[in-house]
Amino acid sequence: MLKFKKTLPALMTACLLSACITSPTGRSQFVFMPDAQIDQMGLQAFNDLKQKKPVSSNNQYNRVASCIAGAMTQIVGGNWEVVVFEDKTPNAFALPGNKIGIHTGMIALANNQDQLASVIGHEIGHVLAKHSNERASQQMAVSSGMSIVQAVSAPQTAMGQAALGLLGIGAEYGILMPYSRTHESEADAIGLDLMAKAGFDPRQSISLWQKMAQAAQGQQPLEFMSTHPSHATRIQELERRMPQAMAIFQQAQAQGKQPRCN
Repeated sequence: MLKFKKTLPALMTACLLSACITSPTGRSQFVFMPDAQIDQMGLQAFNDLKQKKPVSSNNQYNRVASCIAGAMTQIVGGNWEVVVFEDKTPNAFALPGNKIGIHTGMIALANNQDQLASVIGHEIGHVLAKHSNERASQQMAVSSGMSIVQAVSAPQTAMGQAALGLLGIGAEYGILMPYSRTHESEADAIGLDLMAKAGFDPRQSISLWQKMAQAAQGQQPLEFMSTHPSHATRIQELERRMPQAMAIFQQAQAQGKQPRCN
């Protein structure tokens, strides 16, 4: 143990020297955990969720979710698994390892395919920007290292809940570890461009967040919104980015990308 403590600073220095990467938006990130390890954490957490949460048998919901997610994941590439969970809370998430979970409550809340696409695109944005890896890397830099990875296999423990929180699904286990405001804004930007590239109307993202704000009035914040920036802040930023997103959308439409998932 003493030898390990002596070598840890040297290992951390080596990690720090090689841990700077650039996110899809051009932001510098501190990420040093192997992607394969983070992906395995996401896979394990997702499999655990499928065993503990009822999976929806609603054929229409499953078809719509797969259609929307498929249109966007075709843009980014890779094999993605999409599961609709029977849960009335409006929530959605995406995990490392290309896993997407959507609650029936979120599908019911969205008025159309474009609004649901804005949520799914946002969650995919977290994965593309390696936000889980970034948070886990930061946590490992100040904690007990590999215990974070090992803790995912014991989700009911305090350490396990914290590890799942780093992946972005801690709320499923009774603990919230919100993404930073930087991560949320970045996921919004990536998701907005992604839905536009797939042929979904980016203007509906604003309508969706307005709808979410109305649904939360006079009540406790919706689960999905409890870990996200204020409605006004998000909408203002989306409006600022809308001209660029609309140009992408119009180009996608001209290329024949016109999803029919409703």
